[in-house]
Amino acid sequence: MTVTLAEEIMLLSLDDESGAVKERQSCQWAVAAAIVLDLVLARRLSVDRGRITVADTAPTGIALLDERLATIGAWAAGKSAPPKVTQWLTKDNRKVIDATVASLTERGLVGQEEHKVLGMFPVRRFPEADGTVERALRARLADVVLCGAEPDDRSAGLVALLHGAKLHRLAFPDVPRREVVPRMREISEGQWAGESVRKAIAEMQAAMSAVALVTMRSG
Repeated sequence: MTVTLAEEIMLLSLDDESGAVKERQSCQWAVAAAIVLDLVLARRLSVDRGRITVADTAPTGIALLDERLATIGAWAAGKSAPPKVTQWLTKDNRKVIDATVASLTERGLVGQEEHKVLGMFPVRRFPEADGTVERALRARLADVVLCGAEPDDRSAGLVALLHGAKLHRLAFPDVPRREVVPRMREISEGQWAGESVRKAIAEMQAAMSAVALVTMRSG
């Protein structure tokens, strides 16, 4: 099973028992950025100097990515110049959580429960249904961050997104932040990947920093 970067971040964010989304605001920015990075790694999008362009409209075969690819293509086509990736993240971040959780549900990795608060307000939760993927994911992160293993392209990208969104506690809830941040920063800024992948990661880090600044100012 191919699990996207966005789905991996959601698996880290969803509480295994209650199915509630932890650190939702930061998570939604990271998930939106993860879909863009996955499409860049799949050579469907390119991001250069903070601007996003559709490079190839061919489907990836992953519904979550293909839906976003089509939407980005239609959105960007209406612009006179390639739009800024931060504009897309701002547009998509509040919608992408539901789409990503729906993908995890369809794949059988999380379940879906609904109940009413005070007997009136419906609340949905997505508890873990199959924990094997998340356990493998956490083991992979532990290898590269805690044990010093060399990350592959996807692991480096995932660590960079988590670090950029300050989601260290999602990945390592039982490890003090000061013990993981230096290594996550090293991976984010390191020479682990090929030039095109490093560029894509750097572009998404810059976008994450930009939207974080805007969010902080507006808050």
